Amino acid sequence: MLDVAAAKRNPFAPGLFAGQVALVTGGGTGIGLACAREFLQLGAKVVIASRKQEKLDAAVAELLAVDAGVDSNRAERLLARVCDIREPEQIKLLVDAVLEKFGRIDVLVNNAGGQFPMPASELSTRGFDAVIRNNLSGTFYVTREVATRAMLPAKQGAIVNVTAMVSRGFPGMMHTGAARAGVENMTQSLAVEWAYADVRVNAVAPGIIRSSGMDQYPPELVAGSVTRTPQKRLGSVEETAHAIVYLASPAALFVTGAVLRIDGGASLWGDLWEIPEREDGVN
Repeated sequence: MLDVAAAKRNPFAPGLFAGQVALVTGGGTGIGLACAREFLQLGAKVVIASRKQEKLDAAVAELLAVDAGVDSNRAERLLARVCDIREPEQIKLLVDAVLEKFGRIDVLVNNAGGQFPMPASELSTRGFDAVIRNNLSGTFYVTREVATRAMLPAKQGAIVNVTAMVSRGFPGMMHTGAARAGVENMTQSLAVEWAYADVRVNAVAPGIIRSSGMDQYPPELVAGSVTRTPQKRLGSVEETAHAIVYLASPAALFVTGAVLRIDGGASLWGDLWEIPEREDGVN
């Protein structure tokens, strides 16, 4: 029987990231917050970025409450900054702040993004452009800034991009499917371009994960996803964070350009999108 508590525990060696700096975009909630928590527990200096100050404030309070009294210097190892990844100038200021405080960036987790369910036939130009700009363009802007100013000069680094379950298309959310597929291709391209500097670029592709982001989806869609997942359950943000930390760790030093699916087998079997009946009578 699945040990849910064990799935949430940090399975990595203490001090694994001691002396390293991890930047997590979208670090105020969900998967990003779970990643920040694990990197802190493993000794890293951690920077979380989000568009909303209130999310950062809540995240900082939660992160500092964990292991309070045991990890006495945790506050000194944590930095929170407001940043809209769609705006290159804000990203520059974010990287300025990280390098000024910590002097380096060893790990980048590109987790910021967002989408909404919408049939392609009803999707507006504005809605499509917003999702592409947030999920694809923003991911590149952050990656470029961090790589050129920190990782490539240092000849080392690990980048992990968070995409989605898009290997068979993404009907019902074509806009984010297109953006995330672009990120996966970018992941593979940059893995080759930057291999000379030992900057590894990988991605994780979560399936349906139990997190705050689920609130915008219809309950029937979430329930249906469980029945169509071979493991018959939702994933957790902690399980997703484990995979991200693995790809950022020395255990994956010879892994680059990979896309790791975290979906309980859903990408291999089952479809969430109902195919409408033909109207022309053809069988």
